[in-house]
Formats: sequence, C-alpha cells, structure tokens
Amino acid sequence: MASLRQIHFINFSRKLTINTIFFLIPLYFLQIGFKGWQIGIVTSLFAFAPLLFSFPTGWINDRLSIRGVIHGSLLLLAILFLLMAATRSFILMAFIFLLLGVASNALDMSANSLYYKDETDMDLNKKYGLLNFWLSIGSAFGVLLGGILIYYTSFHTLFIAYAAFLIAVLVLVFNLPKGKFDLIPLSKYRLSLLNKKTILFSLLIFVLTLHWGVESTVYGPFLKEVFHLNTIQLALYISIPLFILSFASFAMGFLKYNPKINERLFLFSMFLSGLGHVLMVQNNVYLSFVFRIVHELGDGFLAALVFVFISRLFEKENIGGSSGILTAVMTLGHMVGALVFSVMGYTYGLQYPFIISGLLLIGNTAFGYYVFRAERY
Repeated sequence: MASLRQIHFINFSRKLTINTIFFLIPLYFLQIGFKGWQIGIVTSLFAFAPLLFSFPTGWINDRLSIRGVIHGSLLLLAILFLLMAATRSFILMAFIFLLLGVASNALDMSANSLYYKDETDMDLNKKYGLLNFWLSIGSAFGVLLGGILIYYTSFHTLFIAYAAFLIAVLVLVFNLPKGKFDLIPLSKYRLSLLNKKTILFSLLIFVLTLHWGVESTVYGPFLKEVFHLNTIQLALYISIPLFILSFASFAMGFLKYNPKINERLFLFSMFLSGLGHVLMVQNNVYLSFVFRIVHELGDGFLAALVFVFISRLFEKENIGGSSGILTAVMTLGHMVGALVFSVMGYTYGLQYPFIISGLLLIGNTAFGYYVFRAERY
C-alpha cells in the first residue's frame, strides 16, 4: 500500500492545479467572450462526468488497479491543460472540461481509495483531518500561484506550466505499489448503499455541495465586479481563506474521535459556512473578506468530517465503489449548483447565488439535525 506521504503529495498536487481552474477559470471564459450560460454549461460538464464514472472508477480501485488509474489520470490532465491553452471555442472547451472532469474524478477517487483502504492505526479525526489539510493547502497555494502567474503572464502560461507540473508529479509517483484487491460482488455495493443511513447522508451532502456551483461560476467575477480587484488581489482574497480552511481541517486532529461531538461540530460548521456565504456580499471588501473566512472555517471542518463519516459508512474492501456513489452525489450537487447559480448570477446579479446557497446551507443544518437523530455516523 502506498505510504500516506505519497497520497498527500498526490492530493496536494491535484488540488493545486484543478482548484486554480475551479476558482479562476470563469475570468478566462469572460476574457475570451463566453456568456453566463456558456460558463455554466462548461463548468457543469466538468461536474457531470463523475456522475457516470465515479462508481466504475471505485469498482476498478476495489478489484483491479489504483496505480494505473492514477498514472493515466495525471497524464490525461497534463494533455488537457495543453489543449485548454490552444482553444477559444466553446464546443471544444466544453469537450475538454468533460474529459477534465473524468480525469480529475478518477484521480480523486483513486487517491481517496488508497487512503480509505490504508490500515495505519490513527485516530479517525486526525487521519482525515490530515487528508483534507493537504487537499485544502494545495487549493490555497494553487489559487495564489495561479493569480500571480496570470497577473504577470497569462492564462496560457498558467495552463502550460501546470501541464509540465503534472508530468513531473507523474514521474515522482511512478513507483506507487499495485496494492491488494478482492473480487467484490455487486450485491455488496447494493446492500451498503440502499439503506436509510446512506440515503439520508447522501441527501445531506447533496444540498451541502450545491454551493460549489457558486464558487466555480460567479465567485471570481463577483469579486472583480463589486470590488474591482486585480488578479493578484483576487487571488489573495480567495487563497487566504483557503489557508484558514486547511488549518481548520488540521485542527480536527486535536479533537479525539467521538461520534456525538463530530455530529454537533458538523452542524455548527454547516451553519457557519452558510452564514459566511450570505454575509460575504457586503459592499465593504474588508467585511466581505471577514465573512469569507467564516465560510471557509466552516467548510474546513465540514470537509474533514465528510471523510470521517464516509470511512465509517462502508467496509474497506468495497469502500472504493461505495464512496464513488457518494462522490457522484456530491458532483451532482456541484453540477446543479453551477447550472442554476450561474444563470441566476449573470441574469439577476452576482450577489444572489451567494445569498441563496448560504440560506440553503443554513436550512440544511436543520435537516442534518434530523439525520443525526435518526442515525449514528
């Protein structure tokens, strides 16, 4: 089994590249003349691909290969970044983002499968707090580095630089071990997924991930339009709260695993996340920034706790495929959010997606209370 350090390096690297695109690409699309509905379609296609491929990828991770999927995904991502630098066509960009979603999801699923299957004796809060710390710190560095590269060069330079970086990552993790695999009957996946506990949790995280669609479509343009930030200022606004998010996840390691405390922290964090989203639409950039930090602080604990809950929902032998279905649910939330909130934002005002998605997160806290009263996670 791969060392935890290798998994953390893969996660840091993939988030550094992918989440730069997640947060900053709408600015590029506006630069090359895309309309609001086109931005929504392209970014939702990135989210759509995992709906089809999350379970098959997880099933392959359980039965056949993890290393091969990771290697192939890194290579495909590098190729897609190069293609992104060479096209301004809406149709071609939509196709690139569909494939980008496939490759990113396959890498995501496979790295997480390695981590879920790892049998290192470690407190669950510490283990999955560290997992999300490296994911989040990669996002923060990626957005900051991306903003600097774009400000001094261009998006094209960014795409080419990230393609080269992904090839270097591929070389550095080429020695990943193959791992051990089992023949898992499909009926086992059905039993682990089609039960009240998993279905309730799936509904909870679907609503939770709707706000990802806001961040991938109108976040950057909102900051640019309302506060007139240049690219470096915009990158700082986005990345500094992401550093806060990563350290919130790291702080999870200092809270010894306790199901009841974790559930209460999850609900409180979701309320904070929603409140921060609603109130970050202040006209004062400093107040807005403070409430963005509140949002990311909540998200940091939420993300780590989702990993903890998933690790407890399924057995290690079939957690690849089973967690793939939950990844598909989260992806569906992202896709629906991207379509709905991009149209809303570019039609009625860029502040409204933050307000509506934040209120949904606050409302989801009440549903989460019901879920945790019905089942123990």
